[in-house]
Order: sequence, then structure tokens, then C-alpha cells
Amino acid sequence: MPRIGVEEIRKKQLIEATIAVIHEVGFTAATIAKISKHAGLSTGIVAHYFTDKDGLLVATQKHLMQELGQETRDLLAQADSPHKRLMAIVNANFSDNQFKKGVADVWLAFWALVPQSPQLSRLHRINEQRMQSNFRSALQPLIGEQHINQAAISLASLIEGLWLRCALSDGGITPAEARSIMKQHIDTLIESGCKDS
Repeated sequence: MPRIGVEEIRKKQLIEATIAVIHEVGFTAATIAKISKHAGLSTGIVAHYFTDKDGLLVATQKHLMQELGQETRDLLAQADSPHKRLMAIVNANFSDNQFKKGVADVWLAFWALVPQSPQLSRLHRINEQRMQSNFRSALQPLIGEQHINQAAISLASLIEGLWLRCALSDGGITPAEARSIMKQHIDTLIESGCKDS
């Protein structure tokens, strides 16, 4: 097997192990030793590919963002109206994949660490800009130009707040309920900000 193939396999093993260990013991207790043991690899491999635990978290978060981005693109490609495009963004963020065992735990750790990490802060900005850009594009045919930026920010903010409620074990809301709330908000937004004639 070519070396690049082995490298990608090992990185994927370590990212999957990171997700599993953070789910099991939390971010603070998720040591390189526990992660490498879970992956069946040596601690030296982690240092070789990711330098340290922070580097591994950044790589894991990038991986999750890529998965979310791909799911969003797939759902957007199937949407045949602006309203369905808005709901495609919502559905990607509240899909089963985003709440798989361990995935929500990594996103929560990511958000908690953003203020202390320039790398994670950069990833957060990229994620925010991507979501708002998708919303602005879908809103363009539906509401007046002067309302688009504010509407995109409100939709992105509501997604994050509802997602947080879903991710917390005692948040009291399911992804299906979050999607329903988002749909109601989108409908209200469109009705109140009709496209200028």
C-alpha cells in the first residue's frame, strides 16, 4: 500500500478515536494516550501527524465541518425552490449525522475552546461565513435586499442556539422539534420581509 494511503488511514483512525474518547470521558480527560490506545496506535503517531492534542482536535473539527459541508451541498443540490434550499441548510445541521454518538460532544468542545484557540476561532469563522452565505443565497429571491444580511444572521444564530439545546442531554428539545421551529421562523421571516417590487 502506498505511504499516503497508510497515512490517511491512520489519521482517520485517530480522528474517529478522538470522537469516541471525547464522548466517553470528555475533552479534558481525553488524553493522547487514551486516544492512541483506542485507535490501536502508538502515541508517537499522534505527535507525528498532529503535533499534539490541540492539533488533533483541530483536525477532528475540520473533518466534522467537511462532513457537514458535504451533507449541506448534497441537500442543496436536491432542493428545487428557495424555500427548500433554506430547509436543506436547516436539515443538514439537524441531521442524524450531526447527533451521532460523539459528534455533538466534539462540536461542544470546539465551541468551548474557540475563545482560547486562534486555529479553532478561524474554523468557527469559516463555518459561520459558510452558513450565512448559504442562507443569503437562498433568501435572495424571497425577501428584500435590505433584509437579507440580518435574516441570514438570525437564521444562523437560531440554528446554533437550537443545536445547543439538542446537543445538551437536558436541553429538552429534539432535532425534529428544532427543524419545526426553524421552519416556522423561516416562514415568518419570508412573510414579514417580502421581496420588494
